[in-house]
Amino acid sequence: MELSCEKPELKNYLQETEVINYSHRLIQKTIAALALDELDEVGKIKQAFLFVRDEISHSWDIQSQKVTCAASDVLREKEGICYAKSHLLAALLRAQGVPTGFCYQRLMLFDTLEKGYALHGLNAV
Repeated sequence: MELSCEKPELKNYLQETEVINYSHRLIQKTIAALALDELDEVGKIKQAFLFVRDEISHSWDIQSQKVTCAASDVLREKEGICYAKSHLLAALLRAQGVPTGFCYQRLMLFDTLEKGYALHGLNAV
């Protein structure tokens, strides 16, 4: 797999958006609770990753019907599918000045592509 940046300027991976809404009070409260501002860059990445991995359920794993997208919604509901969880991780890291982007993988659901596939969303930092 070859990874490449869509845009070469790192500022593009620090932007706040409607979905990566890191100024939201829940995001800011979580950043404070995790004490991210007290860590070095690698520490921030690790702490934020572990929080999202361990504290936010994957909707498929819990067979939930909720659909979350914006980082603050994912945090409020404590669940989301992979791309939604990646929005939360990006919000936590971008708020701390860590450039964070998105990657996507096409995964086969069965033994052949014709039987279906899913897109898996993850982050690049």
